[in-house]
Amino acid sequence: MKLTADSNMKLPADNTRITLGASIKKNDGLAKIFILTVSVVVFLAVVILSRVKLDVDLGFDVHLFAAANAIINSIVSLLLIAAFVSVKNRQYLLHKRLMIGAILLSVLFLISYIAHHLLTGDTHYGGTGAIRKLYFFVLITHIFLAAIILPFILFTAYRGLVAEWPLHRRIAKITFPIWLYVSVTGVIVYLMISPYYS
Repeated sequence: MKLTADSNMKLPADNTRITLGASIKKNDGLAKIFILTVSVVVFLAVVILSRVKLDVDLGFDVHLFAAANAIINSIVSLLLIAAFVSVKNRQYLLHKRLMIGAILLSVLFLISYIAHHLLTGDTHYGGTGAIRKLYFFVLITHIFLAAIILPFILFTAYRGLVAEWPLHRRIAKITFPIWLYVSVTGVIVYLMISPYYS
């Protein structure tokens, strides 16, 4: 059975064995321009704004943004795992909803991340020895993969929204582990650096 975005069909209670139809009209040219533009703009915004510090008193500890980021990353990690399990169980509608939730939370994360860096500037890690090496390994891999993951996420989502399932699955095999690693290591970096917030 096909389910389209504007279908009023009643769904089975368990959402299983539904093959979803396209939610948006396919336009690869426009999609590539949009995805690459968004990816470049976000990358440049993060790079440029991370070098700027605003001296503003908001009346609360601005490191709450970092805590919010860790909470958002934790939820995104759980949503990604739940979405992986749901697609393996052929619960495609649930999978779609979980992935849309993960994307929307990632947008919220990005706003909070930029706000935190604008208001606090850089924090230097104070650990020593092996734990310092571990921190920088996790941090560097996190930053590198976070910098490249956005177009993968958007292309994977686009292929799903236009119901090109073979391409969607192929890209998702790359996107899923990288995105999950970035989400989980974001929480680890926060837990390791937060004692050094001033």
